[in-house]
Amino acid sequence: MGDRVLLLGLIGLCFCLATASDHSPLQDFCVADSSGSVLVNGLTCKNPSLIQASDFSISGLHMVGNTSNAVGSKVTPVTVAQLPGLNTLGISLVRIDYAPWGINPPHTHPRASEILTVLEGSLEVGFVTSNPGNRLISKVLQKGDVFVFPVELVHFQRNAGQVNAVAIAALSSQNPGVIPIANAVFGSNPDISSDILVRAFQVDKNVVSSIQSKF
Repeated sequence: MGDRVLLLGLIGLCFCLATASDHSPLQDFCVADSSGSVLVNGLTCKNPSLIQASDFSISGLHMVGNTSNAVGSKVTPVTVAQLPGLNTLGISLVRIDYAPWGINPPHTHPRASEILTVLEGSLEVGFVTSNPGNRLISKVLQKGDVFVFPVELVHFQRNAGQVNAVAIAALSSQNPGVIPIANAVFGSNPDISSDILVRAFQVDKNVVSSIQSKF
């Protein structure tokens, strides 16, 4: 009997983990009230009588992003911060523009898986499996190709051509978050001790200091 209860408990736990995502709405919608003062895991709801179509719509994703920066890419997000109607729906998206050979640097989304579709150009994409395997799963995508990045795994994209590239990515959270690896490690505030980074990356302290100065 005890083994059966344990088995049922493990099955229930696996089911809960497999279905984990942003909280589902308990009503038709819960448009985010950005002025709300109550702290919750998400955003409080606007009074339904004040809801407008504009709460569920946003414009501008046809606009080309400015890729004149160090990495040669621009991410234009549509999360709950830009589109209040996404609150509690567990979805969001981004447009990503890439200059020739521009990159979306290695990063993670702590709260979402991602599915990316190439609209223009070609992209080299990939993610790295967890330790100790650390296996790189990568592929060059062409226009119309789709690729999935599992939740929390480090992943990246690079324009693999001589012309601009564009992609749209959907994410399984209204607020997926993003942790750029280089920024987090070398641009933390305050700095991570250089002694720690020297040992972690097995490089000279001057190398660490030089990288930190760029962030």
